[in-house]
Amino acid sequence: MSKVVRTRYAPSPTGYLHVGGLRTALYNYLFARKHGGQLLLRVEDTDRMRLVEGAVENFLDIFDWLGIEFDESPRVGGPHAPYVQSERLALYHDAIATLKEEGHAYPCFCTPERLEKLRSDQQSQGVPPMYDGHCRTLSADAAQARIAAGEPHVWRMAIPKQQTVEVNDLIRGSVTFDSSTIDDQVLLKSDGFPTYHLANVVDDHDMRISHVIRGEEWLPSTPKHVLLYSFFGWEVPQFAHLPLLLNPDRTKMSKRSGDVAVEAYREKGILPEALINFVALLGWHPQDEREMFSLNELVGEFELERVNKAGAVFDQQKLNWMNTEYLSRKSDDETWDGVAPHLSDELQGVSIARVRYAVSCLRQGAVSYLDLAEKVSEAFRPSVLVETAWEEAQLNLIAGLADRLSALPAESWNEFEVLMNEFKSLANSVGASQGLKGKGIWMTLRLALTGREHGPELGRLVGMWGREDTLNRLHAAVANMTSRDAQ
Repeated sequence: MSKVVRTRYAPSPTGYLHVGGLRTALYNYLFARKHGGQLLLRVEDTDRMRLVEGAVENFLDIFDWLGIEFDESPRVGGPHAPYVQSERLALYHDAIATLKEEGHAYPCFCTPERLEKLRSDQQSQGVPPMYDGHCRTLSADAAQARIAAGEPHVWRMAIPKQQTVEVNDLIRGSVTFDSSTIDDQVLLKSDGFPTYHLANVVDDHDMRISHVIRGEEWLPSTPKHVLLYSFFGWEVPQFAHLPLLLNPDRTKMSKRSGDVAVEAYREKGILPEALINFVALLGWHPQDEREMFSLNELVGEFELERVNKAGAVFDQQKLNWMNTEYLSRKSDDETWDGVAPHLSDELQGVSIARVRYAVSCLRQGAVSYLDLAEKVSEAFRPSVLVETAWEEAQLNLIAGLADRLSALPAESWNEFEVLMNEFKSLANSVGASQGLKGKGIWMTLRLALTGREHGPELGRLVGMWGREDTLNRLHAAVANMTSRDAQ
């Protein structure tokens, strides 16, 4: 690529980071890194009514967690600062002055009530809503007099008539638009703040953005941007519009249909490397059938030419599978660090060594840190007293095993693997003395110790519980049966 590649991610601080926004940021990052370029973060905060306090800090925190670094941003600065649009208003006012002088922008004094009635009438007639050019025919003197009188107004873009506007898209190829279908877009609002359309063109030019990689929803607005570049006499950047993210039923992904906030997946215990890998494959495909990539490997593989036009389905089960794979590769220490913040308060009082042992034993197949934390909590919960008719041999097995376990030296209870083998040996020995074997032994003990028919290996559970809890469970099972027989 002959020119320096500069991409940008330009979120509006109006709430959480949508997974679609993450994909946009990720593709901009991958493309810039692949071509030795730079990635900028620019905050587009011109919609003052929708600002959410702390949203920018949240974005930056999420990207730190994900390992996505920006070369220029409000945090690190850069040669094109400031990187917050509300601090760049003078640039936009200068741009409007230029458009006004050349006849490409005009003031509009239409009230919100008139605009709403116009929209309502057009909708009732089945006509696509767009501005009717009411103020476009005002003379320059009349418009200036109304401005001087302090009448509220906005500045609109004067779309040329009967033109074809071509957008060359790196994903979709050439896309053409009839200018008669393009609205006279508001460029500067009555509060002095620009709309997205003016601000993003001015800033992309000023910040030397070479490639604009953004969501498909912005494609219909792109001819307006192409026209603005031509009005200013500026070079048009390369555009690439990414496919929509879809639910499994192929409807557009939205918060009404499931979690769309990156923060939600972080809270669920999804690993950052799993989320990055999964999101990268939403609309892009590598050269082969491989599915597991590190962030650096994605940089080496990524090409815009392999981004699909069709919408990409967000498959939660696929994300869970991928997270399970990444979680299985973690060391026990890494897994403990990840799961510890999610552990329930009900584990207070249990020794850290036993909880860590539980995490190590139960991690296989865990979908996330949160899922693993729940499995650990479940393992330590009191047994459920079952309403079953124990046979005498079963009752003797339970009581006899309790006696044999109580005779074990104290140090055996802290040597988890030794204890597991000892537990198995004692259970088989006591069971055999009662004429029991195999399932007759282990189903009896599982019901006695947990009250459930399925669960983790009993020998490992005994190591998790320790001496007091294990014996209490066995004694409680015997006492429960004895009291029932006495009734």
